[in-house]
Amino acid sequence: MKVAKTNAARLLDSLGIAYEARAYEVDPEDLSAIAVARKIGLPAEQVFKTLLTRASSGEYFFAVVPGDCELDLKKLAAAAEVKRVELASLKEVEPLTGYVRGGVTVMAAKTEFPAYVDETIELFDVISISAGVRGTQLLMAPADYLRASKGTLADLTKILRSAAGAEAGG
Repeated sequence: MKVAKTNAARLLDSLGIAYEARAYEVDPEDLSAIAVARKIGLPAEQVFKTLLTRASSGEYFFAVVPGDCELDLKKLAAAAEVKRVELASLKEVEPLTGYVRGGVTVMAAKTEFPAYVDETIELFDVISISAGVRGTQLLMAPADYLRASKGTLADLTKILRSAAGAEAGG
């Protein structure tokens, strides 16, 4: 599968950051990070998804969390030092970021919003994030991603019930 250069990849190039672009077959019915992880051959906890959120004060933030976890909105609000945060509506995402659902990335977004990145990103040698289009992921070192995204590390996640059940042997 041929991989086209995206704005996110161009940004990495301009910063001298090494990465691998990995293409995968898109299933419009399942855009989950878990499905993407399976297709690119990485554990879901190494495939980070980017969510656009809005504070009660009207500010927007990116939240970047592992594919096997759920964003904890209270933890994000605490990290961003705002009262309350909610997910931005789907209709807001493309006009504000320039990206469609399943292809959102912090890098080279239409508007540069502060990015909060789950601290577990530092557990890995390589992580994967969207290249800015559905069907392509960018694999790179976490430190390089943090530099390119200007991300702030924070504890942002809660364990999904299914994952917690599996850990408990259920």
